[in-house]
Amino acid sequence: MAIPDANIFPHATGAAANTVDRHTVAADLVFYSGWFCPYVQRAWIALEEKKISYQYKEVNPYLKEKHFLEINPKGLVPAVEYKSKALYESLIILEFLEDAYPDTPRLLPADPFERAHARLWIDNVSKTIVPTFMRVLQAQEPDKQQAALQDHLKAIRAFAEQIKGPYFSGEQWGLVDTVVVPWIVRDWVLVEHRGYRREDVGPRWAEYAARAELRESVLNTTSFKEHLVPIYGRYLRNEAQSEAAKATREGRVIP
Repeated sequence: MAIPDANIFPHATGAAANTVDRHTVAADLVFYSGWFCPYVQRAWIALEEKKISYQYKEVNPYLKEKHFLEINPKGLVPAVEYKSKALYESLIILEFLEDAYPDTPRLLPADPFERAHARLWIDNVSKTIVPTFMRVLQAQEPDKQQAALQDHLKAIRAFAEQIKGPYFSGEQWGLVDTVVVPWIVRDWVLVEHRGYRREDVGPRWAEYAARAELRESVLNTTSFKEHLVPIYGRYLRNEAQSEAAKATREGRVIP
């Protein structure tokens, strides 16, 4: 029996749909995507930033179809097939794209220290910003919502202190920006339902977030909000059955 989460609008819309239309032809790299997923958007933004040739294939990960499970036994998006070899996990895919396409725009700094520093803050996003976002989203009691919100603001403030320019590492868009921005473009749900305001983090974050969400690669991988509303409604009621939602509900690390 299909779970309610499987009831997802079947394809990307708006600018994201136009991007899909430009990537229907067979290519060495096949990108298995779910238009609604922030982890997918990380990889999708990188593909667009690096101007890599890829074929887009939409997947509903809740249906666990046989062919996709052969690509990713976890049944999660994103995943890629590169010359018939499969990879999955968004951060792994991002690193792979950097290595496999060295002649495309680089998203990690050339300097070894700066590369390590970027990876440190990518890890920080995964361990602090994303989990606290999820806790704010799924908490039901007002006191738990407020406690989670304060933790989320603290996590973002620590990140914001490291921003070196218009983008995280300075003048150029990079992998850290790519990793965090899907949660920026979805923070409307916390604004509308949990009392979050970018300005409460501080002006540096508010300016950074406003700039990041208008990046062309971000706009071109973002679908209409109206089709996200029912998805995030399940999270707001703490009914969602994604792996991230289940882990948050059980107090586990998000897989």
